[in-house]
This record gives sequence, structure tokens and C-alpha cells, in this order.
Amino acid sequence: MNLSSYEKTYIKGLNAGSYKDFTKLYEIYAPRLYAFAYKLIPSESIAKDIVQETFIKVWENRATIDSNRPFKAFIFTVARNHLSNELRNHINRMETVSHPEILEHKGYGRITHNDMEEEFSLTELIKSLEQAKQKLTPRQRELFELNKEKGLSVTEITERTNLSEQSVRNQLSQAMQRLRKELKNYL
Repeated sequence: MNLSSYEKTYIKGLNAGSYKDFTKLYEIYAPRLYAFAYKLIPSESIAKDIVQETFIKVWENRATIDSNRPFKAFIFTVARNHLSNELRNHINRMETVSHPEILEHKGYGRITHNDMEEEFSLTELIKSLEQAKQKLTPRQRELFELNKEKGLSVTEITERTNLSEQSVRNQLSQAMQRLRKELKNYL
């Protein structure tokens, strides 16, 4: 029995609700999914979350997974979609969108798994964020980066920049409005 035959057996067991077969599939694919997610967004916590959420989705949909179709393509598509949704949610909330690990990401505009190659817009999104930041005033960009990328509080920023808290809040608010407008296609 080769690996794909084992996988087919595991998937049929998964369809029937076998936690043992689910665990086998997890053992095969969790490290691969982690590496995949980490390449796209080099953050250990995000990559672990993607793996966990992907396998939750697999378990929830276990009865409908087709054992005659490539499981690898299925699971990587689920992971990619979840990763994309997570990034969009971060942008929508404008929380950790500018997380330093995300901004360090470069050059992963296309992903390949099995013989399937699909366009992925993560690199495009990061480039768009960088371009949008260039449309901010230098002061807004500085304050945005201090607050969203370096995680400094408004109080810490006021100490660093000698601006009043209200001025910092106003500048950040204007920066966020501008970035939301510029990134509306991703929201």
C-alpha cells in the first residue's frame, strides 16, 4: 500500500468519524501546512492558528470529504482560504495588519501544491499597504508605524515625539481613515 492508498483509507475512516484516521491525516499534513502558512506570513502563532483552524474545518466537514479527490489539494485550499480571511479580518480591524513579521514577508506571490498553481494576493496586499502608507503625511506614517507596527501606546508615542496625546490620536485617526480608503478593495 503506498501513501495515497493509506490516505484514501484514512479519508474513508474520517468520513465515518474515526478520530484515529483524523489523527493520522493530522500527523501527515500538519507539518506541511505549518511550513506553508509560515512561508506566507512568517509568524509562528499565525501559522499554528492556521493549522488548527484548517483541521477544525476538516473535522467539521469530515462526512463530505471525497476520498477519490486529492486530499492535499483540498487541505491546502482550506488553509489558504483561512489565511486570506484572517489577513482580511486584521485589515478590517486595522489591528495587527502591519505586524512586523507580515511586513518582512517578501516574494511569495504564487504558491504551488500538487500540480495546482493558484494566484494568491498576499504579496499584493502587503505591497498595497506599503503604497498606501506612502500616501500618508510623514508624521502620520511615523505615528502609524510606531503604534501599529512597533506596538507603542499613545502615551509612549507622546513621550517619544513630544506631541500631545490628542494630537497623536488625531493623526492616527486620520492615518487610519486614509489607509481604510486606500485599502477598501481588501476590506
